[in-house]
Amino acid sequence: MEEAGPKPKRPVSSLCCLCNNRKAALKRPKTLQQICRECFYEVFEEEIHQVIVKNQLFRPGERIAVGASGGKDSTVLAYVLSELNQRHNYGLDLFLLSVDEGITGYRDDSLETVKRNEIQYGLPLQIVSYKDLYGWTMDEIVKMIGLKNNCTFCGVFRRQALDRGAAWLKVDKLATGHNADDMAETVLLNILRGDIARLSRCTAIITGEDGPIPRCKPFKYTYEKEIVMYAYFKKLDYFSTECIYSPNAYRGFAREFIKDLERIRPRAILDIIKSGEDFRISTSTKMPEQGTCERCGYISSQKWCKACVLLEGLNRGLPKLGIGRSRGLDSEGKKETIGSNNVHTRSIESKQCGSLDF
Repeated sequence: MEEAGPKPKRPVSSLCCLCNNRKAALKRPKTLQQICRECFYEVFEEEIHQVIVKNQLFRPGERIAVGASGGKDSTVLAYVLSELNQRHNYGLDLFLLSVDEGITGYRDDSLETVKRNEIQYGLPLQIVSYKDLYGWTMDEIVKMIGLKNNCTFCGVFRRQALDRGAAWLKVDKLATGHNADDMAETVLLNILRGDIARLSRCTAIITGEDGPIPRCKPFKYTYEKEIVMYAYFKKLDYFSTECIYSPNAYRGFAREFIKDLERIRPRAILDIIKSGEDFRISTSTKMPEQGTCERCGYISSQKWCKACVLLEGLNRGLPKLGIGRSRGLDSEGKKETIGSNNVHTRSIESKQCGSLDF
């Protein structure tokens, strides 16, 4: 009878490389360190705190709106800001601000998540809708234009809707959940599009300081995978379904490319952001001058802001009127080749695009 060989040894669970006390529960995507949950929570929150402090994102007494979609990024941002505000005595008044684009089966469900977050975190919630602001829902827009350019309409309308909601709340800044992956994607997209104006400012952690409401990105250096891990381990309540109208969005292809790079070299995301920060725009490059929309008073480098141009096309049954790189429309609603930079000192609250008589 043959003697049985030695039994294979069970792999010994490694200890957390930070505390050397508890068992490692995960590998950090950003650093590949084997760490325990408790240390992960600590370093995750501390890194965000250091970003806030070093970049002076907030000042005591400020009113801050958190752009809340119900997704992982905005949910974790609302939770972490609420925690850090109490822990480090930031002295901030926090609010949740959501946009209802009017997408049946997607946004209506995610808004239910935001409403639960309002109760869970004790933060007041303001919801603004495309229907109220512009007279259209995304369902109605997609029915007219199809799925090819719908993200153009939604992106333009959402940006202005957030600014209007922030103005109604009378906040000092708007905090968004843009993470490191988003930042790297944006750098890549602006290079591919040859968009020099946006490339020069897309990596800024605070934007819109010359506009109505400055925006800040506390998650600028935070990896998307770590946000997902944090939400999962903390058992946060968030909505995880992707928008039903964005399967072919151009950004999606850039996102897949970034993910491939991350698998090969995790630090690639931070390196792309650093490259974007270090770009220097030639002094001979003509940059657009900021003005004010003649129709609604919103910031614009043309006579009409992009939202008003798109709305004009929708309301005239010509949805492609505002698509592409046209310079805008003149006062009679015709395409023009050279924009105007007349500045009108008018509050963006004073006139809503959706209430204009087109």
